Amino acid sequence: MGFGFDIGFSGLFFLLILLVISSLRILREYQRGVVFMLGRFWKVKGPGLIIIIPGIQQMVRVDLRTLVFDVPEQDVISRDNVSVKVNAVVYFRVVDPERAIIQVEDYLAATSQLAQTTLRAVLGKHELDEMLAERERLNQDIQQVLDAQTDTWGIKVSNVEIKHVDINESMVRAIAKQAEAERERRAKIIHAEGELQASEKLLQAAQMLAQQPEAMQLRYMQTLSAIAGDKSSTIVFPLPVDIFSSLQKSGGKS
Repeated sequence: MGFGFDIGFSGLFFLLILLVISSLRILREYQRGVVFMLGRFWKVKGPGLIIIIPGIQQMVRVDLRTLVFDVPEQDVISRDNVSVKVNAVVYFRVVDPERAIIQVEDYLAATSQLAQTTLRAVLGKHELDEMLAERERLNQDIQQVLDAQTDTWGIKVSNVEIKHVDINESMVRAIAKQAEAERERRAKIIHAEGELQASEKLLQAAQMLAQQPEAMQLRYMQTLSAIAGDKSSTIVFPLPVDIFSSLQKSGGKS
């Protein structure tokens, strides 16, 4: 009788130890436990050692670290009707474990699907040139829209980065031709502006020389000196009209 009592007491003690061990949970610093009691939300526990009553309480672990996932390549039609393929990367984390578990079934899958639709919706409002040149602003637009929609789930979207914007071959050739035409246009404008500035300077120089005849004579002497330094056998040197005027006056007097 005593032996049977000892066996029963030992078995009961062993079951009690198993019950205590099974009720213990250890949560790391970046984890929280959403605890339900008889199916209803009770509280958020952790980190550290917590006790869960088996059969009465259930716990769901939630990771509070920043999570990163790639948005699969999406077909996007821009506002100027250009078809492109765009993929991105999203950085987000759980800031409210209670809402992340209660408000949505699977916050990872839900955030991923929402990121895909938001990427297509936001980029579809912009032209191709904006997708290529203003990527930083588009990243902020997508992040703000996505963060506003996931706020009810207790999710904070901290950053969105567009990784690649792939364009088909025909559109690449068209963009290259457009860029070449733009460079030629700028070159012609710069050349025309240079001609205009040069003509203005020449006009100013001519006006100054016309006001000072002595300066014109000095300019002729400088030109003659420059020509004399060349090895050409024939030198054509224009005479000022003033010289002929002086000769005519002298001939009339004689």
